Amino acid sequence: DGLGDIVVTNDGVTILKEMDIEHPAAKMLVEVAKTQEDEVGDGTTTAVIIAGELLKKSEGLLDSDIHPTIIAMGYRKAAEKAQEILDEIAIEDVDSEVLLKVAMTAMTGKGTEAAREPLAKLIVEAVEAVAEDGEVDIDNIKIEKKDGAVVEESSLVEGVIIDKERVHPGMPSEINGAKIALVNTPLEVKETEMDAEITITDPAQMQAFIEQEEKMVKDMVDKVVAAGANVLFA
Repeated sequence: DGLGDIVVTNDGVTILKEMDIEHPAAKMLVEVAKTQEDEVGDGTTTAVIIAGELLKKSEGLLDSDIHPTIIAMGYRKAAEKAQEILDEIAIEDVDSEVLLKVAMTAMTGKGTEAAREPLAKLIVEAVEAVAEDGEVDIDNIKIEKKDGAVVEESSLVEGVIIDKERVHPGMPSEINGAKIALVNTPLEVKETEMDAEITITDPAQMQAFIEQEEKMVKDMVDKVVAAGANVLFA
């Protein structure tokens, strides 16, 4: 790229992002690739090749004195026809085996070839877990990356992942049948909005001050316990 960094990839959108492109038409092709990546997640190279071929054919039509508006109308009609054909050949009911092959194909060239099969299985399981009446909202699937393990150790969690540490190592790392409390405020003594100074002349006063703060926190904790919660997120 412009900074001299070397990127090894066959991913179309990555290649285009790393190129220093100035020509307006070429920038449009980059946007085509980005849109394809955002909407579908694959097929960026194919999209750019098709768009480039359409532009090449347009040049020949322009040389034949065909007005750009006519060319654009023709391409719109062609797009509508292509959509009709795609709808006709679309597979409505697919089993897990077909989905597995689709996932493995989509991962080709993404640097995950060594773990394609286990990752593809996780992807299919995740999609099937959130599918409703054949529709999948990908916002219901979250990918959480953690350092320190190999890709093959990836797993599917059917629930919510909150990337937080336990407050104290003595707390349990696993709770079955948890009763969870979600609190939108920290369990701590809030500082006053006004600056105030307290003069302490006796150690006993300091101890009383600390004990009062501890009591305030304990009162908060007691309310959580009284509610029956054994897991707290604050």
